[in-house]
Amino acid sequence: MALRSACSTFAAMKKMTMIILASCTAVAAMATPTGEPSTLSDTLSLGEVTVTAIKQSADMRSQATALTVIDRQEAERNHLQSVKTAADLVPNLFIPDYGSRMTSTVYVRGIGTRIDQPAVGLTIDNVPVVTKENYDFDLMDIARFEMLRGPQNTLYGRNTLGGLMNIYTLSPLNYQGTRALVEGANHGTWRVGASHYRLLKDNLGLSLSAQYHSTRGEFTNRYNGKRCDWEHLFSARAKVEWRNYDGWYVSNAASVSVTRQGGYPYEWVETGEIAYNDTCFYRRTSVTDGLTVRKDFSSFTLSSITSYQYLDDNMTLDQDFTVHDYFTLTQARREHAFTQDFIARSHEKAKGYNWLAGASGFYRRYKMDAPVNFYDYGIAQLIEKKSNEALPDYPVAWDTRSFELGSHFTSPSWGAALYHESTYHRGQWTLQAGVRLDYEHARLNYHSVTHTGYSILVAATGELFSHEAIDIDEKGTLDKDFFDILPNVSLTWHPWAGKNHTVYIAASRGSKAGGFNTQMFSDVLQQRLMKMMGIGMQYDVDKMVGYKPEKAWNYELGGHFECWDARVQSDLSLFFMDCRDRQLTVFPPGTTTGRMMTNAGKTHSWGAEFAMSVIPTELTHISISYGFTHATFRDYNDGKVDHSGKRVPYAPMHTLFAEASHGFKVGGDWNKLLTLAANVRAVGDIYWDEANTMRQPFYALLGASITWKQAHYSLQLWGHNLTGTGYKTFYFVSIQHPFLQRGHGRSMGATLRLNF
Repeated sequence: MALRSACSTFAAMKKMTMIILASCTAVAAMATPTGEPSTLSDTLSLGEVTVTAIKQSADMRSQATALTVIDRQEAERNHLQSVKTAADLVPNLFIPDYGSRMTSTVYVRGIGTRIDQPAVGLTIDNVPVVTKENYDFDLMDIARFEMLRGPQNTLYGRNTLGGLMNIYTLSPLNYQGTRALVEGANHGTWRVGASHYRLLKDNLGLSLSAQYHSTRGEFTNRYNGKRCDWEHLFSARAKVEWRNYDGWYVSNAASVSVTRQGGYPYEWVETGEIAYNDTCFYRRTSVTDGLTVRKDFSSFTLSSITSYQYLDDNMTLDQDFTVHDYFTLTQARREHAFTQDFIARSHEKAKGYNWLAGASGFYRRYKMDAPVNFYDYGIAQLIEKKSNEALPDYPVAWDTRSFELGSHFTSPSWGAALYHESTYHRGQWTLQAGVRLDYEHARLNYHSVTHTGYSILVAATGELFSHEAIDIDEKGTLDKDFFDILPNVSLTWHPWAGKNHTVYIAASRGSKAGGFNTQMFSDVLQQRLMKMMGIGMQYDVDKMVGYKPEKAWNYELGGHFECWDARVQSDLSLFFMDCRDRQLTVFPPGTTTGRMMTNAGKTHSWGAEFAMSVIPTELTHISISYGFTHATFRDYNDGKVDHSGKRVPYAPMHTLFAEASHGFKVGGDWNKLLTLAANVRAVGDIYWDEANTMRQPFYALLGASITWKQAHYSLQLWGHNLTGTGYKTFYFVSIQHPFLQRGHGRSMGATLRLNF
């Protein structure tokens, strides 16, 4: 039976290969004019881009991984400055733009959560970004963007359950010159930046870059008539690279980013307006330094990646998002993180045995103040009203019309891992297997405090019955330990010599870290306070605050194909993900102010991904990528309703990107090009709740650009969402009020790039 199953699988792989190759041949036949030369070296060459991947093979398309690669030309044509903009081009990757730059929620293949740990990892020049709140930033001179879909935990560790995003920047060892950018668009949007690359010696290079971005904002708070999504962003980056002939390579990249923004343009569904009376803003200052050292020996390479990351941010919200004085939330944090990764890897051989082994660790510590301030309307509606409805003969009156639920945290966590991966090549086949042993310890020191009081009256006479003082001052420590074994195995078939075509079958286990719900402490305090008054319920701190890791097995069948001298490249993958202890953001029971992470049973995700790029001539580029995901709950009962069989919220069913561009040589001069491009980006359906009662239907956004390029400059006129399509990017409920955020409308602008 097992042999029959294996034969069936290989037959399916072979059939799929033949179908893709037939498609490639057909495209090539239709696109090739008689007698046209087939050399496209300028188009297909990466030019000055040198990707120094530590753990990945140089030939990514020969690997058993679903991947998308975006080069610098494609990145500039589509204004890729962040992972949010890059996500549009990747099948089944969705990073909605809502809230602020703190809310960097990533969904892929039905996996993802709105708060706490990310489902997808991010590295910049091989250095991992530890904190999800640091994912949303603008970066100049992106040389290459990679998205590896499916669990990457074996080599990359925590929070790569859904995949891994790699960003590589220009190297001063391979590119020298000065670059500048000036961009203007509607809504008072401006962006200016400059970078300089030079050789200090033949083998020592330095790059410096800085940019500033500002926007007046698109959405207006009707309460005060001011734009609420304004933003000012400054960032700077310095990189030093050194390489010698003895096999040494050293790179150090340091960056600083400062963000100030309003954000959170949430409109109340009942009124259809954005209108709230208290201030909302997000402020972030981050500093990162990453050191990479590599030494080539006779038969292997030894590498070290070390990083220090600092984050200082403050999110302050009018958490009820109405014109009433309910309550506000502040979450102010300072975080220090250190990472270390040692990697030993054999020199890559086309035949025989290759290996990779490593040891990694991290230490992360943050301090956070997260007070919730109750005001007059919130006290009256959420506390006094509920108490008086329960005990009408003895109404209560609060001592003051505002008070604070204080929460203070210190959270140190650390982890260590050992991992290994073996690869064996024999003929047309490659067998790869790996395993990671991962341990993580998380601790939360908390201090919850509030001092307030209320009077109990006699309804019949209005006299004072008693006065109750509320003094809560509690400290405690919570500890959690996580240990996991994360294996992967794959079998790859290269049906033709040269490995231009790859078919693979793979299985891997992934994990997303567990932790603590710091936002729940204000709710724990609130419920304890109301319990003291004889209403509400009292939460168990350990049960409500802690959550377990999310784990999943991913099974995949796919392939990478090339034909027509690599002018046609296509990728196809079919996947099934069996997820356990799924982490979901929910609202806890009772009358609360916040949200919490919980482990919600099991989910299944299955689907397909397809991408094709065609370059029929040196000046013509056509590409399409499509992703389909069917993600449902297999076992989830929230205590009130059984949601089994329902779609997983916030994860889109379809993603689509299609683009076509063509350049014209002016006067037969290669230094004078006029390029026309058009694209469409589409997403949907997206369900907003576990009951599937609310959804965003499938929508498409049209974009276009005209670019005039000469030897030292280019000017691009561009437009996004040219049809002004209306769509929603986020939906949530706060104190039984539904809110949503609209997507960006039509925008048009111009980008001037200088290159000397």
